[in-house]
Amino acid sequence: MSALQNLKKYTDRLATQSQKMPAYFIGHGSPMIALEESEITKNLRKIGEQVPTHTAILCISAHWETKGTFITAMDNPRTIHDFYGFPQALFDVQYTASGSVELAEETKKLVQKTELQLDHEWGFDHGAWTVVKHMYPKADIPMVQLSLDYTKPAAWHYELAKELAALRQKGVLIVGSGNIVHNLRMLDWRNPKASQDWAAETNERVKSLILQNDHKPLQNYTSLGRGAALAIPTPEHYLPLLYTLGMKEEQEPVQFINDEVQLGAISMTSVKIG
Repeated sequence: MSALQNLKKYTDRLATQSQKMPAYFIGHGSPMIALEESEITKNLRKIGEQVPTHTAILCISAHWETKGTFITAMDNPRTIHDFYGFPQALFDVQYTASGSVELAEETKKLVQKTELQLDHEWGFDHGAWTVVKHMYPKADIPMVQLSLDYTKPAAWHYELAKELAALRQKGVLIVGSGNIVHNLRMLDWRNPKASQDWAAETNERVKSLILQNDHKPLQNYTSLGRGAALAIPTPEHYLPLLYTLGMKEEQEPVQFINDEVQLGAISMTSVKIG
């Protein structure tokens, strides 16, 4: 399909779009979620079935950290297998959704907080494709990825999300992908369904603040105590949550999905806004 045909397809779909899209934060856990059949993946499929017709997906994944902010801008993004030590079947997975240069360029114009740079190399990393493949197994919805600028504080990412929120009204489904609790050094491999006290407490504290619509402490997550320091030892898996929350309007409802802690130290809790 030519660039002109892609543009026409995109604008035709946009012209028929009037309903504001929800925004999601998805707890993605291990890359093996791509091959699993479980209650968690069933719930991901339900999301794909329930979301209204949309033009494209914008995904913010924990696994693309950059200096500066980038957005993928190619017609055919590659599937990135950014992990090791897993079965060959996982490396064989290809998620063949098209990209959207048009959405990338539109997003670049929309963002004023930083110079959003168009990227032609990255593709879909496992934070994106392992969950979206369950939501849209036919890979028939164009998708772009936004990177995380590792030089910026959490509140900066939250404010950037407010600029991106306008895309929801234009038929773009926003998906943040990471984990509220993510400490690989504290995993309890003997107890897959275990939840260590600090992990459960942090997961519940974050959920409570979300329900109270109190996002300031969530942006200043390092002040949430020792449990949060263990639950969020590095920010990259937590930041996609702030993008989803930054897009929330005051009275929009919140729903929690896949609300559980696995292996003692990874929260699969997912959040729907709208």
